[in-house]
Amino acid sequence: MSLTPRPGILDVAPYVGGEAAAPGFAEPTCLASNENPLGASPRAQEAYAALSAGLHRYPDGGAQELRRAIAERHGLDPARIVCGNGSDELISLLIRAYAGPGDEVLYSAHGFLLYAIAAKTAGATPVAVPERDLSADLEGLIGRAGPRTRVLCLANPNNPTGSCLSGSQLERLVEGLPGHVMLLLDAAYAEYVMRNDYEDGAKLVEASDRVVMTRTFSKIHGLAGLRLGWAYAPAEVADVLNRMRGPFNVTAPALAAGVAAIEDRGHATRSRDHNAQWLEWFREQTAALGLDPRPSAGNFVLLRFPGQNGHDAATALTWLKARGILVRGMAAYGLPDCLRVTIGTEAQTRAVVAALAEFVA
Repeated sequence: MSLTPRPGILDVAPYVGGEAAAPGFAEPTCLASNENPLGASPRAQEAYAALSAGLHRYPDGGAQELRRAIAERHGLDPARIVCGNGSDELISLLIRAYAGPGDEVLYSAHGFLLYAIAAKTAGATPVAVPERDLSADLEGLIGRAGPRTRVLCLANPNNPTGSCLSGSQLERLVEGLPGHVMLLLDAAYAEYVMRNDYEDGAKLVEASDRVVMTRTFSKIHGLAGLRLGWAYAPAEVADVLNRMRGPFNVTAPALAAGVAAIEDRGHATRSRDHNAQWLEWFREQTAALGLDPRPSAGNFVLLRFPGQNGHDAATALTWLKARGILVRGMAAYGLPDCLRVTIGTEAQTRAVVAALAEFVA
């Protein structure tokens, strides 16, 4: 008699991250995973290294110091902050806590793949709601939310499209959703947004008992390798998360590096300014090549290819890899005619534009 996993588990296509190796290149140009090209804060690196002599000690299971630093930086209540092994862990725990067999988890059609994976592993049914011009359709999401809907996952800015909703649009969404539906706002790219009308979700959390915001240290803070994230939630939801998470779900080096990173505001500002400059340059240059770069509020650009004369996304992906440049194919997101390109260093960004210019010539 063989062991049988819960329904939904075997329906999951395992998540595959962006490529990090190219044959023939010891150090390829990695622009497939939306990593910070400036790396982590030097202060965070020092804090990480300083923990090397204490690796035999358990970390602070309550992440007290990190929650204090986050709360001070963002003006939040530390009691409602929960830290996790990346925001991925917290998103998965929230879906497991509030959705299960017979329930639905909604998400915008071109949203992060994790949402559907987490729904299936919880036994719930993931529901992709069509978008309008590669942006979340608010009325469509509200209209699709029904008695079986338990969670709506929404990344803002969205990965991989780069679209971004305003604070007033999010307020409309909260008002329109049924009272039994949690709005899970994934604000992984919040620090990159340059719009004055943007709302990361913190104010909505404080105004409602059914909104949760998740954040990450993987992007602007450059700590993707440490897997560190946090959630800001209503007190009752924070209590649920603390009951479900592992007792030591965040490592001591990650906690220390996280405190140093969030206190190093200069590094975050430099990272944001660098991204703003080279994202717009990249969009201008690729548009001049006849490609279609979508507007983006993140640290990446969704690039649509015309598909004529062999100039399609799949061929471009292979072309770039052969030159040691790794970007992300978008077929798994239902966008087979697109590639997602992370904004790298100046040299990396210029290199990918030069390679694309050769490709379309």
